[in-house]
This record gives sequence, C-alpha cells and structure tokens, in this order.
Amino acid sequence: MTVYYRDQHVQVTSDAVRVDGVLYPVAALEMVWHKRGSGTTGTRSRRLGRGALILIISILPLAAIVCAISLVYSAGDRAAWGLAAAVLGAGVIGALVLLPFAELPLSWLDRSYDEGTAVNEIWIRYAGHDQLLLRTTNTLRFGQIYRAVQRAVERHG
Repeated sequence: MTVYYRDQHVQVTSDAVRVDGVLYPVAALEMVWHKRGSGTTGTRSRRLGRGALILIISILPLAAIVCAISLVYSAGDRAAWGLAAAVLGAGVIGALVLLPFAELPLSWLDRSYDEGTAVNEIWIRYAGHDQLLLRTTNTLRFGQIYRAVQRAVERHG
C-alpha cells in the first residue's frame, strides 16, 4: 500500500481514500473532479486583510521616496536637496532597522495566500452517486489532496 497524502482529516492511499472517518475504496471510485464552490463570509475579510498587509509592508519605502521628491520640488535651492537626502536616508535606515521584524507580516501574507480566498471542492462519483469529498479554502492543501486522489485512481485503473 502506498500513501499519497495524509493529515489529521484526510488519508489517500493506493487502496482507499478516507475523509473524516468515511472510507471510499479506490476501486469503487468511478470519477474524480474538482470545482470552485461558492465563497464563504471569511473570503472578503481575508482579501481585505491581505490588501492591508501589502499596504503596510510597502508604505515605509514609498513614504520616504514621496517625501524626498516633494521636498526637492517644493524648493529649488540646495538646502532642500540636503533635507531630501536626509529624509531619504532616514527612510532607508528605518527600513533596514525594521527588516528583522518584517518576517511576521510577510509570514501572515504567505499564509493568506496558502489559505486562499476561493472555496475549492473535490467531488467523486461513488456507487453511482456524486458526492462531495472535500471542501476547503486552503489552496495548497486542496492541490495536494486532489493530486493524491488522481494518482491513486490512475495507478489503480
């Protein structure tokens, strides 16, 4: 028996697919497909949170550049150039100082893409009936499980 995927809720082997304790023998699976389900209430807030994270991560360097450019154009004398360089330098130094702390918001952003904003469903035809096998917003997990089920069915048939 080959194990293609396993987590606490799903196990896909060369013999069977088990989802939350329900066992589907691979030999009895007639068809496997996926589709995008309807969205959940959390997808909108997840998109807004992702947008806020991108804005926060990119705001410091952009703010320093905008301040430096506006200072240069506001006054044409040499003193404004020195002030603009100081503001730009402070922005660069601030970004370098905060760089070690960027790991946390970047990991949040990474996780938001893993979790996804769309609901994905895996469907099977088992004993002549179409059944929903799995419904998740976690895009990475969905892809791994779907490919594992495909492999199990391909190898069995």
